[in-house]
Amino acid sequence: MAAQINPSILSADFARLADQARAVEGADWLHVDVMDNHFVPNLTLGAPVVESLARATETPLDCHLMIEDPDRWAPQYVEAGAGSVTFHVEAAAAPVRLAREIRAKGARAAMALKPATAIEPYEDLLPELDMVLIMTVEPGFGGQSFLDLTLPKIRRTRELIGRHGLDLWLQVDGGVSADTIERCADAGADVFVAGSAVYGAEDPAEAIRSLRESARKATASASWACGH
Repeated sequence: MAAQINPSILSADFARLADQARAVEGADWLHVDVMDNHFVPNLTLGAPVVESLARATETPLDCHLMIEDPDRWAPQYVEAGAGSVTFHVEAAAAPVRLAREIRAKGARAAMALKPATAIEPYEDLLPELDMVLIMTVEPGFGGQSFLDLTLPKIRRTRELIGRHGLDLWLQVDGGVSADTIERCADAGADVFVAGSAVYGAEDPAEAIRSLRESARKATASASWACGH
């Protein structure tokens, strides 16, 4: 399985978003954090900015909606140009219906879980998804320290994916850096959101390459990846 690196625009210079998006065009996706100051205590950007970003870069957009009522708003982000839309299961009223609507509109559907939210109650939802996002910090702010307590949940999620034979990406977001990415990959993650580790580097493109190689090496020796 190929490791994917998704730089988070949350760590970019918001005054130069188009330039900042183009600076990481060696990435697999551009991760766009949408916060509404209700579901999380921060306010970032919305569908009009996503639409502008989609025109400014050829890198596909991975929109992470940290918002209330994603059942109502998530489809708009597909229409704005997002290639993947992630909703929080804690906020969704009808997650299966929402995932199917996102897919029907042509984007990948993903479900995010806060650090304290268990994956097991949502096992039956997994076939409806293209990706699961395990938050490795509390959502709402960039630059937080990685929570090691999330590693067992990453492992359990990977086990569930394997048990059901699903072609499902497993993303981690929060505190992912050169110091933590190997642990995440060993636990079962294959998509890595990196904010300050990329945008805080002198050479963002080299930071992406280095992170991807670290994840690739860790995955190659991980027990969960044997046979893939």
